[in-house]
Amino acid sequence: MKQLFFIISLGFLFNFYTTKACTTAVISGKYTKDGRPLLWKNRDTWAVKNALRYFNDGKYAYIGLVNARDLKGKSVWIGVNSEGFAIMNSASYNLNLDNKDKLTGLEGRIIKEALATCKTLADFEALLDRLPKPTGLEANFGVIDAQGGAADYEINNYKYTKFDANDPKVAPFGYIIRTNYSHTGPYGFESSGYIRYNSANDLFYQAVSTYNGISAQYVQQNVAKNMWHALIKENPLEEYYNLPPNTTKYIHFKDFIPRSGSSSSVVIQGVKKNENPALATMWSNVGFPMASIAVPTWVNKVKMPEVVLYDKKLKDAPICEAALQLKKYKIMNIRWGKVDHYYININALVNNKETGIVQITKKYENQIYQKADQMISEWAQKGKPDSKQMKAFYQWVNQYIKDAYLKAFNIKL
Repeated sequence: MKQLFFIISLGFLFNFYTTKACTTAVISGKYTKDGRPLLWKNRDTWAVKNALRYFNDGKYAYIGLVNARDLKGKSVWIGVNSEGFAIMNSASYNLNLDNKDKLTGLEGRIIKEALATCKTLADFEALLDRLPKPTGLEANFGVIDAQGGAADYEINNYKYTKFDANDPKVAPFGYIIRTNYSHTGPYGFESSGYIRYNSANDLFYQAVSTYNGISAQYVQQNVAKNMWHALIKENPLEEYYNLPPNTTKYIHFKDFIPRSGSSSSVVIQGVKKNENPALATMWSNVGFPMASIAVPTWVNKVKMPEVVLYDKKLKDAPICEAALQLKKYKIMNIRWGKVDHYYININALVNNKETGIVQITKKYENQIYQKADQMISEWAQKGKPDSKQMKAFYQWVNQYIKDAYLKAFNIKL
């Protein structure tokens, strides 16, 4: 903690630009399909090379999404610990408007500190209370715990405001969405993410208002990778679904939930009250979400699948590198001009033969979800995870994903 305070106190001398934009949500277990709370983050950043990492450097062990080049693990951008406490953030741009000295990037260090030391929302609030002022923070933090807690915190240099997802007056449908502005700040040109907020709200409302309900799989496949655009009321994935394969069709790629700078997408499935916190599951699309396959991991000494871990030769996680290759050579493959990141070949993602990248990866994901959900259900009945079964599952999913990218895309991991 002393080291963290020291870093913050030097904040006005250094600028840590590690975040750009994100789309996030906190979902109360009262409104999910299985009664477990959810935490979701589509991470948008210049640091597109990401990996998962296990930490045992604090009071509690934890796993989290990190920048691949952050070899010392100084920052975590979303994660869960051994007590079922999970946390993530989205950058905000309308909370410290009067402050000329701005500092960004410290959110990842706060997340790391919280994962290492916090068990409940109350612990996190105590951590925020202890931070020196000004905090150097301008962000929205989503948090869930194993006691049923689910909330979002809008934090500026001097105070924070809590939004409780379990409070029907605050979250009438059980979820709180945040992009890159805060509801306690003014609305205007200085912030961003208004369209993404409305797009995500449309998709969450569609799920919560029907018998389908919200689940980790729904969020990953139907929100994180969805191209519904709330402003123009169109979804290119549906509009161009009937085109045959190899029919190049470029569209303008702006203000969708998945973005050109989306580096990963993670959904943390918490636990019910009185359920073993070790059952908390971190579902991660490591790498560009539209080309990545979701992998479940747990806070356990069993080594996570190699495909999501940092590889020294690649200087990236293998699955992230594969997703980036598909992004570069298939999805966003324009190489001339300064606006290449504004366009994508939608036909690379979907087609009428269902051989588009999103269609193929979804089929593989479905098998992983089915196998993992059955295993989690068995663990819940037993009251704890089975380490031997977890190890066998990791070995299976690691090879399964390697085979998937080789067979479907001729990419060797």
